[in-house]
Amino acid sequence: MAYRRNGLAARRRTVGLTQEALAEHLQVDRSTITRWESGRTAPQPWMRPRLARLLRVNADGLDDLLTARATSDAQGQDALDYAMLHPDRIDLPTVATLRTRFDDCAARYDHVPSAGLIAEAAAQLNRIDQLAAGAARGRVQRELHALHADACTLMGQLVWDASQRRDHTTAKTYYEQSAVLARHLRDTTLEAHALLRTCYVALYGAHDAVAGLALAEQAAEIAGRTSPALSGLALLHVAEAHAMLGSASDCERVLADAERRLTHADGSDAAADLVSPTQFGRLAGSCYLSLGDHRRAETLLTSTAEELRDRRKSRAIVLGNLTLARIRLRDVDAGVASLTEAIAELETTRGGGGMNIVFGAARELRPWRQEPLVAEVHDRLLGLMTAA
Repeated sequence: MAYRRNGLAARRRTVGLTQEALAEHLQVDRSTITRWESGRTAPQPWMRPRLARLLRVNADGLDDLLTARATSDAQGQDALDYAMLHPDRIDLPTVATLRTRFDDCAARYDHVPSAGLIAEAAAQLNRIDQLAAGAARGRVQRELHALHADACTLMGQLVWDASQRRDHTTAKTYYEQSAVLARHLRDTTLEAHALLRTCYVALYGAHDAVAGLALAEQAAEIAGRTSPALSGLALLHVAEAHAMLGSASDCERVLADAERRLTHADGSDAAADLVSPTQFGRLAGSCYLSLGDHRRAETLLTSTAEELRDRRKSRAIVLGNLTLARIRLRDVDAGVASLTEAIAELETTRGGGGMNIVFGAARELRPWRQEPLVAEVHDRLLGLMTAA
């Protein structure tokens, strides 16, 4: 659980700085300050002396402010209950409580089935929507609208994943709501994230590489103004769309551009938490799989699967693609081994992307279905398919 840095926020207000003003002085995005105060990220070491000067504290004082402490959940619930009765009186600490609860829900996405999170996420979205509609204009309403956009994106993600990537319409409806809110706020990072999620539906749901390419390019262009992390991530999907279309040269060119942008991302990036060190290997491996360079895909995906232990749904996808690469290299034993690992991840998380890929990999194992190891893994897949 990420605890808010209440002392950091209080000190900022004491010296008379808004989040926007502090962000301007530090030449970072406002959402970066929000992320620091919410406890989700911390300032990079090279930024801390300047931050300390702006907050008028020494290094030890800044360290103390950056120590996140838990707040009383009961007090937070009382404040939320009051805000629901009097939405025009909601304050920033109460919005922070909403943000923390949203972050806690979102953090569980990669570890549990999406179907188990939908009710909680929907209740949060409904509460945020009501409060945003009733809040007085100003910073509180802006923070609520930003949280509303994030909550819509998460709901689209959960619905699509829980439907095994079949319910494209509902997912895209939520993403469009997020994009509309982002445009209202003039928050290019939020808008680009919503567009990139819509791109995923086109690429991996509808298998429409042309539409996915256009959306990914649009997301990369918008995010390029504010977020190297998000623009780099979007370019990885531009590269994958080119790979799906069979254009190896375009894919290689865009992969190189994406890697350059990702190297410029740091903790001050508003979308830093959307990108992990394994991101390039995951997407590049998928690109080479689409292009038919199965040996190169296997090398990238093997190393990525070893590093990717904390994001189980993502790891299942990587292992599924690794299985496909190995089967196409005629290394059936290694393919069965990675498929078995993927199934183990999916038995807990039931991620839609991973489920689709492992069942596709199982179909490619049919020529060897009489072999004992292959028959055993098919039995486990049958259990996965019939599990509640």
